[in-house]
Amino acid sequence: MLPPRRFSTRALACLVVGVVAWALAPWSPARGATEREPGPFRGLGAWVDAFDYAPAFQSASGPVAVTPDSVEDMAALGAKTLYLQAAMNDSRSPGKIIDERLVGEFLSRAHREGMEVVAWYYPTLTDVAADLAHVEALVDFRHRGQRFDALALDIESTQTVRDVDDRNSRVVKLAAKSRELVGDEQPLAAIVYPAVQIEVVNPALWPRFPYKRIAAHVDVWMPMAYWTFRDGVYRDPYVYTAESVTRLRENLGDRRALVHPIGGIADVTTTKDYEAFMRAVRDTRSVGWSVYDFATTMSSAWPRLRPGALTAPTTTTTAGAAGSTSAATAKVSSFATGSHVAAESTASP
Repeated sequence: MLPPRRFSTRALACLVVGVVAWALAPWSPARGATEREPGPFRGLGAWVDAFDYAPAFQSASGPVAVTPDSVEDMAALGAKTLYLQAAMNDSRSPGKIIDERLVGEFLSRAHREGMEVVAWYYPTLTDVAADLAHVEALVDFRHRGQRFDALALDIESTQTVRDVDDRNSRVVKLAAKSRELVGDEQPLAAIVYPAVQIEVVNPALWPRFPYKRIAAHVDVWMPMAYWTFRDGVYRDPYVYTAESVTRLRENLGDRRALVHPIGGIADVTTTKDYEAFMRAVRDTRSVGWSVYDFATTMSSAWPRLRPGALTAPTTTTTAGAAGSTSAATAKVSSFATGSHVAAESTASP
């Protein structure tokens, strides 16, 4: 873990220069690093959680924001991968899969549109065996002969297991057993807090996070770089994303680690924010990128997130506080567990 630090204007300029210099330098494999493939985690993605699509998770039986019909829009807007919360350890989801019919429809519609589907799961860590049962259900899930293209573990539960060493042991065991279930045929990703958050902003949130112990079992890292939850210099999407990716790779001891940063939150993100985020994606050589979540991302934002934006001229973002209360922020207040927006919000200082 790197020592906590905050940036002056001069130090910020050094960060930008350093990231660019790092990006331009020739790559060499880290000693002992395993060659991995990003698979579905490459390129632009669209996030959908249970509160977006599952009727059981709607308050007062309200309408859902996302349906299988929305997949056609995702593809048209440029998304290459659908990240779908397909399982949850929650009383509103008594089965291992949240809603087999709906999940199956999302899967088949995405494949029909030429998209890949990553199923993600939020382990509570209270009972690792129960978490693994949900992972196994995702691995075994089939709909009309189709399966998920990859899995991702949303590793951010801190309240259920307060002892850090115990929590770390459970996470490593979960990652190792999940790899056994997934096998080598499919990529496995770890959705994690950004290193800036747990090392600078709130070091008490998750001390001694076991990056290297998890790394033996996962292929791709997905830091939740939600700049709209930050203020000051870290409200700048470029700074927050670039430093988060850089710190993550340094913690792993692998400058070639495959990283897919998740930005957001979408409905309080500006045009300049998207431009700054895409510059950070480019300069850190991230394999993929996305913004949380699909339901709150305006259609006008998608052209700025497509691959062409990685090389397009951009303007410098101006750090500033997030605007008025957003739909995503309002949604956070209704979450119990199971959404990485919820965990990020409640855990942040």
